[in-house]
Amino acid sequence: MIILFLAGCGRHSDRAELVFVNGAEPESLDPAIITGQPEGRIVNALFEGLLSYDEHGQAVPGMAERWEVSPDGLIYTFHIRPDAKWSDNSPLLASDFVESWRRTLTPATGSQYNYQLHPVKNARAFSEGKITDFSQVGVRAADERTLVVELENPTPYFLQLCAFPTLHPVPVRLIERLGDDWIKPGNIIGNGAYTLESWRINDKIRLRKNPHYWDRDHVALETIDILPISDANVAFNFYASGLADLLMDKGLAPPALLDDLKKRPDFHAAPFLGIYFLRFNCSKGPFTDERVRRAFSLAVDKNRIVEKITRAGETAANGFVPPGITGYTGTDGLPYDPSEAARLLAEAGYPGGKGFPNATYLYSKSELNEAIAVELQNMWRDTLGVTVNLLRQEWKVYLNSLSLLDYDIARSSWVGDYPDPNTFLDMFLTGGGNNRTGWASQAYDALIAKASAELDPARRFAILRDTEDLLVKNAVPICPIYYYVGIQLYDPGTFGGIHANVLDEHPLRRIYKKSSPPPAKPQGILDFFKPSPPDHSAPAAVIHSAAQEMAIDAFATGKPGIGWPADISATSAAAYLSLLSEHNYLPAPTSPWPEGLRIANLSDADPGETAFLEIPLTDNTRFIMRKDGSSETVPAQSTRFTHEPPRTPAWLP
Repeated sequence: MIILFLAGCGRHSDRAELVFVNGAEPESLDPAIITGQPEGRIVNALFEGLLSYDEHGQAVPGMAERWEVSPDGLIYTFHIRPDAKWSDNSPLLASDFVESWRRTLTPATGSQYNYQLHPVKNARAFSEGKITDFSQVGVRAADERTLVVELENPTPYFLQLCAFPTLHPVPVRLIERLGDDWIKPGNIIGNGAYTLESWRINDKIRLRKNPHYWDRDHVALETIDILPISDANVAFNFYASGLADLLMDKGLAPPALLDDLKKRPDFHAAPFLGIYFLRFNCSKGPFTDERVRRAFSLAVDKNRIVEKITRAGETAANGFVPPGITGYTGTDGLPYDPSEAARLLAEAGYPGGKGFPNATYLYSKSELNEAIAVELQNMWRDTLGVTVNLLRQEWKVYLNSLSLLDYDIARSSWVGDYPDPNTFLDMFLTGGGNNRTGWASQAYDALIAKASAELDPARRFAILRDTEDLLVKNAVPICPIYYYVGIQLYDPGTFGGIHANVLDEHPLRRIYKKSSPPPAKPQGILDFFKPSPPDHSAPAAVIHSAAQEMAIDAFATGKPGIGWPADISATSAAAYLSLLSEHNYLPAPTSPWPEGLRIANLSDADPGETAFLEIPLTDNTRFIMRKDGSSETVPAQSTRFTHEPPRTPAWLP
């Protein structure tokens, strides 16, 4: 009946090229204000930072076409691309970043994420009101197209931060004129791949391709509809009935259907840097006592939750930092220990739960959260003798309750903003915008500061491991539950550009619709590269983009010019070949690199050299890809390369 009713509401009229279910209704579309992943997906389509994430979760040039880093790692000089524009066709300038970062750091803005800018010199002091002269903050516009940023300490993940929404530019003059209304359709001005055409609360958001976006030729979809549905059963009904093309939120696959869904080709799951955890309110009530927090943590059987409820391949979490960060081994955390949990609660003055004050568990609306809440309620009752009340709230109300510390225990989640332990650990600094526990620790703050100043990567990770121990094993303001598995439901024969990655980044600008039916996979040569190519599922821009990333990776390894297997990272080579194969440009790769493939420098090639990619074909021809994305086949003996290795571009980090 639900499906029939929805279909009768006319959802198919004026259907967008992509319709996807995004989870909850956005709390805001202001890059400085948002804190949730559903909002982040939309904001990253409407705005773009100095860098942006691609479909593989890699930070790539965005508004900055290139950059230089000083030898001491403290000064970043970004060069804004000449065709960078706002969606009203006005130029985007380096000063727009200065004004936007000032707005984010200004305490009155209320940005809970402004600490993402704290690596910038004096940014923290300004955000805390210790200084009021913004000219002392380490960001300035050297000219209209040059942004200079000075850091407090070398920060290995700073370029990734430059792709994060909090650091996106916003139209400050417009905001000053319109106030909170600036994000409404008809008012909002962005600089991303899409514009906001309409926003009907609790119905849908319509995005339309931005004609002034610098990389518009590589944006495949003209229109996208985003549906705010947080109930897994309703979301799946939309998808199953054809009213939605894509489910893109970790809680939207109905738990009862997971065993069957996992067998289907449209079910896509992969681990990423995300965690489901509990917050304890350390500012009032019984959870101010560390023994009570430890007791409630030790009473949680996490394996039971992932085996009985989530069932999508998640793993129980003892530490707070998920696995997957190269070089980092996290804490072993607290075990499941019912006896010790009961002993600690008794020691705190509540033997068998007697006399324990009324406590409430807060969670946001979803079928998965509901099931986990009931399971936790049972565990605490059976182990501790405490009956915890359950309180479910809509997404916006729930976020507000967290911020106001209006809870006793709260369901929470966190997805890494960049691949470094710091993205998980620095959120619990004293007074941090995303702390939301009321917990404060000078020792913890000192460890984070010590890690930020440490230049040796191994020693820095060791300090962060000690920091995680303090958080999870000693003070226990939180209780890790499980590490996420990213889940998407979509037909891979219809849509492309969606790839599993550790940050769970799936930028809308990289998604494209394949032709129907897709062309048969060739047996040996690249059918796309024939002189008269057929109408193919993916535009040349997709391959051009992938090849460009490969060229950049070749330079970053220190061996620019001709690229052979030893010169290219295995990960990048595999990603590039996988992309070619996915779009039927190559059969499934049987080796890490096609023999004879050569990559030339994009930026510093001789003026007469227009090609940057050469692939030998099996019919005595070679495929040539030019810098502008055009291509042709030429005789095998012909080449467009100079064989002298070109200079390494200065903008590479």
